[in-house]
Amino acid sequence: MITLSDITKVYKNGPLEVEALSRINLQINEGEFVAIMGTSGSGKSTLMNIIGCLDIPTSGTYVLDGQEVQTLNEDELSKVRNRKIGFVFQSFNLLGRQTVLQNVTLPMMYAGMPRDHRQERALHLLEKVGLEGRVKHRPTELSGGQKQRVAIARALTMGAPILLADEPTGNLDSKSSHDIMALFKEIHQEGTTIVLVTHEPDIAEHADRILLFGDGKLLKDTRKGSVPS
Repeated sequence: MITLSDITKVYKNGPLEVEALSRINLQINEGEFVAIMGTSGSGKSTLMNIIGCLDIPTSGTYVLDGQEVQTLNEDELSKVRNRKIGFVFQSFNLLGRQTVLQNVTLPMMYAGMPRDHRQERALHLLEKVGLEGRVKHRPTELSGGQKQRVAIARALTMGAPILLADEPTGNLDSKSSHDIMALFKEIHQEGTTIVLVTHEPDIAEHADRILLFGDGKLLKDTRKGSVPS
């Protein structure tokens, strides 16, 4: 599903060059649940942005579901992000003036789906995440855990095979974090490939595989029940 070969990312700030990622080689198979860990500045968020087609590497090759990402133009990249990848962020990224239902239908509207289909699918997903009674509420009327559930429902609208989550429990209390991770595990069991960035070891333990990053390098690759590589 995801193959990174010799991926390097260099950011330039005037005469300064900062290597955020250094020759990363990584393969994530369809149906895996992977957690990416590392301290601030370790390269984990840069990696997530590249996997999500939000940024491009300075060098190396990224193949997503059989497509070499660097060969795609902006329109093609936009379609990939819309159809193949669902995004969940720490800050939820919900539109404050829109209702819960409107927030969830947004990606489908951009994709040109008929209104009736958008409504039906959004209501189904909101029921799935336990928010069927909140469809007319606005984000300001929801708790942090409820906001993240809306964000997860929105990420699932297009039936994307990959779900990327960047610190999805970072703004939540422990109970809400537990509930959100239970929801991720349920989604994973239904066949979705999940890649999650976190700095919390107890959150990473929900994954089947943990990647530890430091100074832009992949330091350790651990699968549950196996010896770290």
